[in-house]
Amino acid sequence: KQILVLGLDGAGKTSILHSLATNHVKRSVAPTEGFNAICVNTEESQMQFLEIGGSESLRSYWKMYLPKVLLLIYVVDSADHARLPVAKQLLHQLIQNNSTLPVVVLANKQDLEGAYCITDIHDALALSDIGDERKMFLIGTHVAEDGSEISSSMKDAKELIAQLVLETQ
Repeated sequence: KQILVLGLDGAGKTSILHSLATNHVKRSVAPTEGFNAICVNTEESQMQFLEIGGSESLRSYWKMYLPKVLLLIYVVDSADHARLPVAKQLLHQLIQNNSTLPVVVLANKQDLEGAYCITDIHDALALSDIGDERKMFLIGTHVAEDGSEISSSMKDAKELIAQLVLETQ
């Protein structure tokens, strides 16, 4: 069972995955063409992440992987206000037919000027409309300078993801 990592192109999915895997920052500027799989080991578990690129041509593949996953991580660029409606629409379409799949929304790029705060992201993505049956979390993250240790928010996200994986297995 895998953890699916989705979001629009440029949201920071690859950089986040690298940070989770290595506990160090490596900003990725090249978009993921296709798929990116990463294994992250914690003391309790081994987590397999599958990232699917967020460009329009790849979004049609997203739904095919949903039935096979333990958890959905949805990454949004908090500073890309213009594309938040698209991110919202895609998220709602993805999870409408799976009311129990846990979702972790990572509001990435919180360190950028003009980035929406967590409550604004919550509203922009209309997370209140998604329903009460599923476990859903929203965490603000950022990937700091190259080579530095990951931020406390990234550590929190990693712990939460590991906990959710243990609970759903």
